Parts: sequence; structure tokens; C-alpha cells
Amino acid sequence: MVDAQADIRAVEIASLGERLAVLRLCEPSALTAVRASLERHGQLAALTLFPESGALEIVDGFKRVRAARALGWPTLLARIDDVGAVDAKLRLCELHDRRGLTELEEAWLVRSLYRDDGLGQPEIARRMLKHKSWVCRRLMLVESLDPAVQADVRLGLLAPRAAVAVARLPRGNQPGASAVVIRRGLTVRQTDLLVDEVLELDAAARPELLARRMDGPITGRAPGVRPARAVRNEADWMSADVARIRDLSARLSARLLATPLATLGPGAAEILGDALVRLSPVLRALDGAIGAATGRVAA
Repeated sequence: MVDAQADIRAVEIASLGERLAVLRLCEPSALTAVRASLERHGQLAALTLFPESGALEIVDGFKRVRAARALGWPTLLARIDDVGAVDAKLRLCELHDRRGLTELEEAWLVRSLYRDDGLGQPEIARRMLKHKSWVCRRLMLVESLDPAVQADVRLGLLAPRAAVAVARLPRGNQPGASAVVIRRGLTVRQTDLLVDEVLELDAAARPELLARRMDGPITGRAPGVRPARAVRNEADWMSADVARIRDLSARLSARLLATPLATLGPGAAEILGDALVRLSPVLRALDGAIGAATGRVAA
């Protein structure tokens, strides 16, 4: 049981708020495990709450509260932190520093601080003790991921890491890819391979491929069996990389010329602007490597 301490007290769980629950995952299997632990051992760790608008909101302990409600428990022990909503969200991250939030949970948290609380990316980075590029990547992940796919993750149908892989696809292809992953029970690695396969096709051909993959094997063989294919040598891999970079560069150049960043809104413009600035040195380094490999002097 939780040790009695001056700053810990019993609270009625029926009225506890769960506003921050949207920032966390609560898979059915994890909830079942917490319920079994409560029945067998009692409450081992206090909830963490914060006051808001005359009520108490949960920062940490959503599964414990839901399991306790299912068991008919009226109260749980809790520690109440006298902080506001922003600090409560940051506290959520601190409390899971060792166990870690999933990449998608981190993205939800960053988006909430950025969109709901109006914190700038540098301020979020400073307060979370992260680099600004980390904040930008999390924002781009969650804002590029179709809400239907995020719902699949929340329902426990799609693994968070698989959702990160699906986020590499254009939004229009993401629900179809998620459906294939769920229907076929693909691993994260198999999901990566599926996404690679989809990205190799023209946009018009992608829906047809995903429709076929709903029932047919991903690689032409039974699921989980490595496909029979010629082993690629280093020249093959380089050729594939050159073709992909050339296609992506042409597509990105066309979009940048056709759509000024300012027309995308301040939030998206800031995120994409930062990403493009960080892309420039990568491209310069690639140009240098090409020059060294071909004997061409870089401009």
C-alpha cells in the first residue's frame, strides 16, 4: 500500500477530471493488468492531481482511476500539485521520464502546449529540456498523422510505432494503410516495408495496392516469410537512393514554388520553415559527398 504522508490524502474518484487523458494511451491490456494489481496488492502508488476551476484533474494515474471505478472503489490516495495546466502537462512528462512516453504521446503533449496553451517551440524545448528540433519533429508527426489513424492507436488497434511509420505516407493513404496493418496484424517492421512499397508508386496507383494488400500477402508470400528476391549489392542500394532523392527533391521544389509558406498559416509556416532550414546543411553535405565520389568540385 501507499505510505501515509503529509502531502497525500484520500480523494473521491467519482468526480476526478480526465481532461489530460487525451495526451495518454490506455490500452485495454494495460488497464486489465492495473486492475489485477489493485485487486492483488492494493494501491501501490499515489495519483498525481492538480486543481482547476474548483475541481481536481488527473495528471498521472488514469489507468488506476479507471480500474478502481470498475472495481467499485470510492477513493484512492493522491498527491495534489498546486500548479496550472501548462505545468501539469510538463509534470506528466517528468513523471514518465524513466518509463517514457511513446513518441505519439510526446507529440500529443507538444501539440497541446503549442496549440492549446500558446507556447512557442523554443519555450516548449526549454521547459521540456529538449532541443528545438525535437519539438519540431513531434509537431510535424502529429499534425501530419490522419485523425482516423490516431483514433486507431487510441483504441489499441494500431501500435504507436506502427502509426509513426504510417505517418510517412500522404494523409489520403494513411487510413488505408492503417486498415491493412490492423487487418493483417503486421509488425512494425512489416509496416515499414508496406509504407516503402506504397511510396514507390505513383499517387494514383497507391489505393489499388492497399486494397490488394488487405487480403493478399504483403510480399507475395505468407505473412512473416521473407520475400524471395535478388540480393541487392551496394550499387543497387545507391541507385535506389538516388532515384528516391531525385523524385522527392523534384516534388518538394515544385510544392515550395507553387505554395509560399506564408499561405499555410503561422503555425505550419514556422514548423516547415524550421525543417527546411535544417534540411539545407544536409543537402550541402550530400553535395560534398557526391563531389568527393565523382571527382567533381562542389560549387
